[in-house]
Amino acid sequence: MTISFDLDDTIIPGTKRFPTERQNLIQRGFGLEKIREGTVQLLKDLKSEGHQILVYTTSYRSASYIRWLFFSYGIWLDGIINQRRHELILLTDGKLYSKYPPAFGIDVHIDDSIGVEMEGQRFGFKTIIVAENDMQWQDTVRDSLIALSIQT
Repeated sequence: MTISFDLDDTIIPGTKRFPTERQNLIQRGFGLEKIREGTVQLLKDLKSEGHQILVYTTSYRSASYIRWLFFSYGIWLDGIINQRRHELILLTDGKLYSKYPPAFGIDVHIDDSIGVEMEGQRFGFKTIIVAENDMQWQDTVRDSLIALSIQT
């Protein structure tokens, strides 16, 4: 299964606050952003199960920065869709989506936004929504992925 994760307020705290992974000296030295606690283990587990892991963000962070951020935590991403790539691919069809995972071969997208969930319902793509205060969010993701794989 190809799974994408949003960054802002899902993996990286912004307006929403949640516990984060400990940073090492290199991450602090380079000023890398902190990521949500549990992200490293979840993504490593999903990759070991054979899933492809992508980041799909509406931010303009460069793909190289995102790749370096996750690599610094020992995670190799299978792909990155930032706002530039999203616009390049999706603005050519004249439709306005905040996110449209099927255009990038993504089976399920994990996000914090109810708006993205509504787009998923409207345009026929699968989403898993993670709440800011869900301290067991990794279990929420795993359980939802199992439920989605049973449905298909």
